[in-house]
Parts: sequence; structure tokens; C-alpha cells
Amino acid sequence: MSQDKLQRYLFEKADVRGEIVQLDESYQQMLAGKPYPASVAKLLGEMLAATSLLTAILKFEGEIAVQLQGDGPVNLVAVNGSHKQQLRGVARWKQDVQTDDLQQLIGKGQLVITITPTQGERYQGIVGLTESTLAGCLEQYFLQSEQLKTRLWLHADGAHAAGMLLQALPESDKSQEVEFEHLESLTDTIKAEELFELEAEQVLHRLYHQEEVRVFEATEVSFKCGCSRERSLNALSSVSKAELTEVLEERGHIDMHCDYCGSNYRFDLIDMEAFWAGGQTSSEQQH
Repeated sequence: MSQDKLQRYLFEKADVRGEIVQLDESYQQMLAGKPYPASVAKLLGEMLAATSLLTAILKFEGEIAVQLQGDGPVNLVAVNGSHKQQLRGVARWKQDVQTDDLQQLIGKGQLVITITPTQGERYQGIVGLTESTLAGCLEQYFLQSEQLKTRLWLHADGAHAAGMLLQALPESDKSQEVEFEHLESLTDTIKAEELFELEAEQVLHRLYHQEEVRVFEATEVSFKCGCSRERSLNALSSVSKAELTEVLEERGHIDMHCDYCGSNYRFDLIDMEAFWAGGQTSSEQQH
């Protein structure tokens, strides 16, 4: 079953909101052509699901970047998303380590969440990797940055990625803690295979059939890189003309590679002269 959707829901008799995201095609597109070890592909899938959940709950127009940085075998995992639920991601690793423990994979590091709204100020939150799972670190982030009780469930297996989120509403009080714990215990019973194989409505019914739940319209989630020849040229503008000319004389062309989608862009001397002169390049994109 191919599904790439995020569904938001609200409990009518509790100050708690929830989200469920299920990703197949977008996750597979993100992994396509990249020789990620199984542990890295799994972590990247969890990051993809988490970024989708965060993007929906923050309710902003703009972009979000979620990054894991450290000195371990996997030194960078980064997923970028937009309010339109368009996601892309990449990971860099130094060696293959078969473990699901986040601290063993990333080493000494941090989780960095950067929110760049279309209007308003940029915000960045940073938390240390004090938990052994990505979900646990994100829960700490919400507790630290927004003081909101939040639970996440994240799963990925290299083919499917999925996640669920529960969060107390800002106006909730301590009398609602019992309700949150009740819903939390229900959600704890979900299995990864159920999230991968069942429709969202089936998952919600299975978990909360005795609760009053208002389910909102699903949002499509997609993989979108956003790279282009123009952006690649803009990146080259930070390199001196002398250095670029030297590369052109030596190789005859300049190659730019996108780590997110695998696209290659080639620029020859005519392209670069047109760029320096403020015109358009003539070469076609090469894949």
C-alpha cells in the first residue's frame, strides 16, 4: 500500500491533539541511489517522519530544518521540510554500525531544529542527545522549548517510515494529565507493522475506538528537493573567478552534485562566461 499522508486529530474530551504520518514513496525517493547502511536508512526514515509531524504541529508558513550532528559513525542526518509538507533529507556516515541506539550512531552531539518562517524571525532550538532514541530527544526538545507534554512514536525499516505524536494543548492544566497518560498508554500498544500496513483511519479506530476523536482532512506529503541549475550557479558565486577558471582550464567543465536527490549539473566555459556577464547558461541539466 503506497501512502504518503499526514492526518491530524483532536480528542473531544481531552485537551490533547494528535498526528499520524505514513510515508512510502517519499521515503523511497529520498533513499534512491544512495548506498545507506540499514541503520542509517532507518534513522533517516525516523527523521523524515518526525519532521513531517513537527511541521504540521508548528502551524507556520516557511521552512524547517531538523539535524542530528555528532562525532560518531553517523556525523550528520538532516531533513528539511516546508509548510506544504515537501521534504528532503540526507545523511553522512563514516562507517557502518548496526545499532538502533541514537547515541552510538551519532556519538557526542546535538539535535538542532531551525524554523525559518516566511514572515517573522528565525528560531533555532538545540538539545543534547540525552536519550537513546530520536523520539526521546524530540520529547525533551518540546519539554525544554515549549513546556508541553509530548510523546512521539517513530518507525522506519528502509521501505516504510511512519510516526505518531500526542501533545497536550497549551491551555490544558494538571487535571488533564490523567487523560494524557490514558491516551499515551493506548498509543503505546501500536506496532510498527500496523503503522506500515494499515490505513490511518484503521490505526486510529484500533487505538481509540472508545474515545471521541475528531479527524481532520489528510495532507499529502511528498519528496521535493528544490535544487536547480540556478541555485547551483548561485553556490558557485561564492568561489572566486580565478579558482573557477583554473578548474575549467584543467577539466573543461565544472560539475555540481546534489546530495539530496542525486542530480548532477555541468557548466562549461560558455556557461560560466554567460553567468559572470549576468546572462543565462546554455547547457542542459544532466542526471
